[in-house]
Amino acid sequence: MTALLVVDDDKVLCTLLKQYLEPDGFEVDTANNGNSGLAMALSGLYRFVVLDVMLPGLGGFEVLRRVRKESNVPVLMLTARGADTDRILGLEYGADDYLPKPFNPQELTARIRAIHRRTLSSGAPSSQQIIEIGRVRIDVQARHVTVNGRRIELTSVEFLLLEILMRLAGSVVPRERLSKHALGRKLQLHDRSLDIHTSWPRQKLGDNIGSETIQTARTSGYIFVTPSLDTTGTDG
Repeated sequence: MTALLVVDDDKVLCTLLKQYLEPDGFEVDTANNGNSGLAMALSGLYRFVVLDVMLPGLGGFEVLRRVRKESNVPVLMLTARGADTDRILGLEYGADDYLPKPFNPQELTARIRAIHRRTLSSGAPSSQQIIEIGRVRIDVQARHVTVNGRRIELTSVEFLLLEILMRLAGSVVPRERLSKHALGRKLQLHDRSLDIHTSWPRQKLGDNIGSETIQTARTSGYIFVTPSLDTTGTDG
């Protein structure tokens, strides 16, 4: 059983999600306010967190901000439908994905399973476990990223994006492929999720090595580059 935490003040919804998720191998606990949700999310007992934006006590964004200071546990945010600013803010704070309310519980469970599968499969024995390019090193099984030996903290989606970009270093990785690999879904029109997720590892790496390592390829995708790799055709 995979331990999953749902933080939402809607007790009916929490019960419904337990009914959907537990037959699929998830052991679901719930919290109905931000303070208890934060404490439980940081307990180390859960492999996944579903977090509502609107919560009594601490709001969902503040819970996420504090969680990200100490943990990379996958987090899916529940946002108000049409509240684009909430979705963007959640992604910028480190959410792995979002889903607007009201939603189909089957879609939520599908997204949770997709993120969970990607988290597990990233360290599959059949794949190269250590990827090292220049000063950047990924340990896939341990899910560690270091630059010049210094640990860089990434969320699960950020890690998956960096991993596939480094595996295909020097080649443009299409946006559609990145979305399927890291977000588990097709790229949607006007959806900025992928761009926001990609901006964080490029910033974190740039802060530590002093140069861009992830560049934008015009209209098509992203490319991981080093000084020895040709960046012709990219926007920087």
